[in-house]
Amino acid sequence: MGQGPSVTVSAMSKLSLDRILQSQGFGTRKYCRALIEDGDVAVNGVIEDNYKATVDTAGLVLTVFDEEWVYREHVYIALYKPANFECSRKPSHHPGVLTLLPEQFGWREVQPVGRLDHDTTGLLLMSDDGPFIHAQSSPKRHVPKIYQATTAEPVTPGLVEQLLAGVQLHDEPAPLKAVSCVQRGEHLLEIVLEQGKYHQVKRMLAAAGNHCSALHRSAIGGLTLEALGLKEGEWCFLERAQLDLLVPAG
Repeated sequence: MGQGPSVTVSAMSKLSLDRILQSQGFGTRKYCRALIEDGDVAVNGVIEDNYKATVDTAGLVLTVFDEEWVYREHVYIALYKPANFECSRKPSHHPGVLTLLPEQFGWREVQPVGRLDHDTTGLLLMSDDGPFIHAQSSPKRHVPKIYQATTAEPVTPGLVEQLLAGVQLHDEPAPLKAVSCVQRGEHLLEIVLEQGKYHQVKRMLAAAGNHCSALHRSAIGGLTLEALGLKEGEWCFLERAQLDLLVPAG
């Protein structure tokens, strides 16, 4: 069996309330202290105005400005990325995907796990857990990713055969091939890849003599957008059972 994704499990610990608030992305320590002293923070339903108060993080639920937040040492997020958003903390031509998340995730330095092109839609993982991001981004993991590719020219049996046999890209030492490739419509392919190379689906289609006019990622490993029930632009936290679906087969 494959190894599960690297996820840091929260240990039971006690911290001052201002440190906890800062760790959850609510702002600088100074700002967090002001929130607490102004009575804008509740701990497990009880307002606490002493920022030095020591609080157990195990099972902690914070209420900030009347909104509840469960304490999480790290966050693991699934986002249904719309088109025309960049997977970057410093976008250049389009809004960044972080603008689709609450502001506090920016303070927590949440970042995308891998990349989807600005015009590609679908499932995107995000986290502030460095080892998790590194492990999930590693080409050695062989986690299958499922894409629906709309083609400019009609799909032919020869195109499917080429993608399954492997196509040579100019900057790759060996041909790249799809794990599976199934025609879903006259201009639609479902392609499963493991490598995760730069612009891989688009480049493979171009090398096979067609062109990708739209691209959507519907699944990573056993984690699917359909099961998550997300609509475009929506996000959710991933829990242990869902993270386990990211384990490679074998």
